[in-house]
Amino acid sequence: MKRLKTLLFAFALIFGMSFMSAQSKVAHINTQELVEAMPSMQSAKAELEKLAKTYETEIQNMATELQNKVKQYDAEASTKTDEENTTRMQEVQTMEQSIRQYQAQAQQDLAGKEAALLEPILKKAKDAVVKVAQAQGFDYVLDSTAGQGVILADGKDLLADVKKELGF
Repeated sequence: MKRLKTLLFAFALIFGMSFMSAQSKVAHINTQELVEAMPSMQSAKAELEKLAKTYETEIQNMATELQNKVKQYDAEASTKTDEENTTRMQEVQTMEQSIRQYQAQAQQDLAGKEAALLEPILKKAKDAVVKVAQAQGFDYVLDSTAGQGVILADGKDLLADVKKELGF
């Protein structure tokens, strides 16, 4: 009986040790908060805002020019022939279409610029998270950003350590 207890105890000890060693270390980090805090993100935002303002100013100038032309053509419509008024109406429609095309192109340019600016920032953040997680022996790192599907975030939060790794 004593031998059976010893054998069961040894089995439980071995089984418990193997179970403990099989457990993975899990941490979490809010990557959105990390990326927003990165200095390179602040400069990228500033650059995008500057470009957006440039496009906005140009579109506003084009719209003002169109409004002035419409006012002028409306005021002169009674003194012009039907053919001239038709030509002027087509000119206004062409200007409107040109403004819409410019707006669409500006949106595309902004989206492309944003993607180009964010790619290296996101890569740097991911690389830093991986480096810190590996250095601290974590097997998994979950993203605790809202909407990313983390149900429980009681593990170690790596945000402060990753910020330190990035130097801010």
